[in-house]
Amino acid sequence: MTRYEDLPYRTCVGITLINPEGRVFIGRRAGGIEHVDDTHVWQMPQGGVDPGEDAWEAAKRELYEETSVRSVEKLAEIGDWLTYDIPRTVAGRAWKGRYRGQRQKWFALRFTGTDTEIDVEHPGGGHKAEFISWRWEPMKNLPGLIVPFKRPVYERVVKEFASLAGS
Repeated sequence: MTRYEDLPYRTCVGITLINPEGRVFIGRRAGGIEHVDDTHVWQMPQGGVDPGEDAWEAAKRELYEETSVRSVEKLAEIGDWLTYDIPRTVAGRAWKGRYRGQRQKWFALRFTGTDTEIDVEHPGGGHKAEFISWRWEPMKNLPGLIVPFKRPVYERVVKEFASLAGS
């Protein structure tokens, strides 16, 4: 069995979807072995990059597959790949034990549609629902709503994109 320290990071994208009022989309996760309580079950859309797929194309695809949203314009991206480790107690069960965490390219997108476009219960492409509910949240609140081991990534995302939300 591969040692935790030797496991690679899963290549992933993260999406900060900002509405015209400057609030950010967050979804309540449908489940996950990493959840520790009912407060830290919210997150922004994110997902894996397929082999050979461009990160920007992956971001648009993942957003659609989790929210049904296509009405967006790209505002910015963080130049660095941000990483987080999942807790060792979860690592053997998450992603079939193949990864120690994720390395993510984050994008800020302006939502140009209406809230009726968002459908987390029946997301685009017939994909399994990742979220059971959603809401618009002030960007500054995001780090306090995510599972603690992802908090440093969310703090960096908020720092990088706060001006895009009018914060």
